[in-house]
Amino acid sequence: MLDTTTTDASTMNGTNDPKDWLAAHAVSEIECLVPDMNGVLRGKTLSAAKFLKAIEDRALYLPSSAFLVSIDGRYSGSVDEGFAYQDPDMRMVPDVATLCLAPGGGPGKAYVFADAFHMDDRPWMASPRHVLRAVLDLYRQRGWRAVVAPELEFYLTAPNPDPDRPVKAPVGRNGRSESVQHPYDMAALEQFEPVIRRLYDYAAAAGLPLDTLIHESGTAQLEINFLHGDALPLADKVLLFKRMTRQAAQEGGMQATFMAKPIAAQAGSSMHLHMSVVDEAGNTLFAGRDGADTEMFGHFIGGLQKYIPEVMPLFAPNVNSFRRIRPNHSAPANIEWSHDNRSCGLRVPAGGRTARRVENRLPGADANPYLAIAGSLLCGYLGVEEKIARSTEASGNAYRSRSTLPKTMEEALDRFAACDSVRAVLGEDFFQTYLRVKSVEIDLFQSVVTSWERDHLLLKV
Repeated sequence: MLDTTTTDASTMNGTNDPKDWLAAHAVSEIECLVPDMNGVLRGKTLSAAKFLKAIEDRALYLPSSAFLVSIDGRYSGSVDEGFAYQDPDMRMVPDVATLCLAPGGGPGKAYVFADAFHMDDRPWMASPRHVLRAVLDLYRQRGWRAVVAPELEFYLTAPNPDPDRPVKAPVGRNGRSESVQHPYDMAALEQFEPVIRRLYDYAAAAGLPLDTLIHESGTAQLEINFLHGDALPLADKVLLFKRMTRQAAQEGGMQATFMAKPIAAQAGSSMHLHMSVVDEAGNTLFAGRDGADTEMFGHFIGGLQKYIPEVMPLFAPNVNSFRRIRPNHSAPANIEWSHDNRSCGLRVPAGGRTARRVENRLPGADANPYLAIAGSLLCGYLGVEEKIARSTEASGNAYRSRSTLPKTMEEALDRFAACDSVRAVLGEDFFQTYLRVKSVEIDLFQSVVTSWERDHLLLKV
């Protein structure tokens, strides 16, 4: 049913001439994409001729306020009021290696990611792509390479034009909507075959490294696994996958959501991150020749345990995110670790020596992939640098473990702002921008009167 084949011709590999590639694929229009703090793709659409000229003369610009937009589209402003009102341009520099076909956007279209720079060519360090690069550079300086593999859950839903009404499961090929859970059920998966087929066709055309797809435990909830690889290209591809999934669902008369907790009575959606570290020759640094965990692996897990509670906004970036992270809700609310135990926030999957890795199960599907990956790798890196010992391995039901994670977005942001070790690496430009955007979003959320309040308080208090 599922074809995971991709072709080298669908994407640029960094060595081909973009002009020849565009001509070979009859591309006339390019979407130049700049991911913002929430992982929303902002940018510009331009003709092939304008794109090639922009590569040559570096004269493609975008207002710097693109990184100050909150999730509802409002500007969060800047600490520097004068800067906010001037809203100076930043230079968009296309990363030609990311050029790929945009099959869901119609014929003759392509995507390319762009990096943001100041006019004097300094990186715009509030950019999530630059933030992830800064963490990966720490690894390169030690002669290491981080290998990651995201697992992304999402729901297919019926169209939901009224946000005051709950989300419902879509109608499948059998003319009915799912009303009970069907985890790993192949017959249930087939109900969404037209959307899945279209999505895999789109992914193959764009060169996305998809692996397996399953039906998860929620009604019409699916999970896609990406093949392991380098962190930055995979973060790019996660955002393209989200874009294409929404397009494929819409064409099938449905909607797709990566919201962390879209349905109150159903499981939340995660973005589990599998991580390993290899040396310059590609040899694992997490397992010794005898197959036992290395000291470095223990410290890596220790760093995750120490710092994850301090950087939770990178894994749970919205008020809704914390509705998912509750014990016994198919999402761990702890930083325990264990071998092959899904009730733990940190799981060491079964596998041989070369596959030794740790899975961070805390990030939600709503997390910005650049920031979630950067945060995970940085926590592990600091653990190795500071030689932090991991805890005793958990056993049994870790949902019963005491949680040290923040329980609200407000608490999470306070702890994040006070984490000096992480702040020193990610930088003030990023921290100030991110905290401002998130503070505005919390304020906007708190100004809304919810249906729960109307239901239980309107006529009773």
